Amino acid sequence: MALETTYIQEKLSSKFGNKVLNFEMQRDIFSFEATSDIIHEVIKTLKEDESLNFHFLTDLAGIHFPDNDDEHQFSVVYQLHNWIENVRIRVRTYLPENPEIQTITDLFLCSNWMEREAWDFYGINFIGHPQLKRILNMDEMVSHPMRKEFPLEDSGRTDKDDRFFGRTVANK
Repeated sequence: MALETTYIQEKLSSKFGNKVLNFEMQRDIFSFEATSDIIHEVIKTLKEDESLNFHFLTDLAGIHFPDNDDEHQFSVVYQLHNWIENVRIRVRTYLPENPEIQTITDLFLCSNWMEREAWDFYGINFIGHPQLKRILNMDEMVSHPMRKEFPLEDSGRTDKDDRFFGRTVANK
């Protein structure tokens, strides 16, 4: 029997109630949201429930939405795969301005580097992570460069020529 999206939705809704919401298909991937306080338990259920079998974490990514309200400034998106039925699923949770969320390294060892990358670039604190430190940026950095308030270019650069960036310089 194929794993149907309606079954996944009913199973999660019966266990977590209104803390799982906005179920929909997005580009052939079944997607939904879960509140940040239960996200660990939702991921654990998706993995350990024998009728669901989402045993593979494909991706974990952070996102910054500076124009959203204070409670939805950041998002963590988890993409899981059930290899038995060849079904993919996307789970999103929103976080406030000072983002903190429980780690899932106890469920998926591969999330270690993915969570470190999300912390490195967005400043999302994964509570309980075994070694949350910089992974791609220099240890000396004090900011998180993928946040939207981080400047795109160094305004002090003198070696750049605007023509190479697709900008034209007005004649004086």
